[in-house]
Amino acid sequence: MTADIPPQLTAKIRAAAHPDAAPCHCGGTTTLAHRPDTTVLRHAETVAKAHAPGTDPAALTLRLATAARLPGVFLPPLTPAPAAFVDDRPVTLWPYGAPVDPDAPDAAPWEAAATLLALLHRTPPAPATPPMRGPAKAAHAIARLQEALAGAGAHPAAPPVLRAWAALPDWARAEAPMPGPRTLCHGDLHLGQLVRHPAPEGPWRLIDVDDLGVGVPAWDLARPASWYACGLLPPDEWTRFLTAYRAAGGPAVPAEGDPWPALDVPARALTVQTGARYLAKALVADRPLDEVEQSLIDACARMAPE
Repeated sequence: MTADIPPQLTAKIRAAAHPDAAPCHCGGTTTLAHRPDTTVLRHAETVAKAHAPGTDPAALTLRLATAARLPGVFLPPLTPAPAAFVDDRPVTLWPYGAPVDPDAPDAAPWEAAATLLALLHRTPPAPATPPMRGPAKAAHAIARLQEALAGAGAHPAAPPVLRAWAALPDWARAEAPMPGPRTLCHGDLHLGQLVRHPAPEGPWRLIDVDDLGVGVPAWDLARPASWYACGLLPPDEWTRFLTAYRAAGGPAVPAEGDPWPALDVPARALTVQTGARYLAKALVADRPLDEVEQSLIDACARMAPE
């Protein structure tokens, strides 16, 4: 466990997951992720996630309920509502699942990801399901970039990103309601959002409900579409993903023919979001962009030339 994680978070995990157990001194708590907006810890077979400060507990509870009623799509939560709070951060509890191996790209579960998305998109949303947060997350990335620019000064990579952002329709910038038809959506799909449960060889399931909600289903295909369009995802992997999604009856794109009329706006939005995040991190670290990061900036420049 890293030193900057509040120590009470570990205690909250143990107390919420095992309220009747004696204090644990095994030292078996490990950090799975730690960022300013997310902390994920594992203790034994329980994973606890401290969500971002300011997370709405009521909306999070609705998202947990959606995951719980779709055990064939999502890893089900261990409790129906946040199990604890650290300051104003709700903490949710989950069973441990084995993540995608980043060192085995040939085994990337593109077909599983696509099939799970198709099942999710075909599931009627429950009443009061909140909106999918994909556009809001993209807007947050732009806000972080502007904050970084205010601290570091102008950067030649910033204008192409901001022009591409301004060229998107209002709904993709979280400034207007998303158009229909809308479905249940994950909101932040990438391969890091899949785990095998039971670990290590169980079926693949989606994780991370923070952005789950009702919205434009093509948004869930937009990150792999963006990376394919930028030359960062091999064509055969994109084809595997798209073919599996269509075979499972996914409604985000037509069953045949050109998928890009449906994917264009979400893919451009994810390109801008990713480019903005990369540039903001580079500015904060006072380092040059690497090759992958620059490819996203170049794509933004092609999308909205001067």
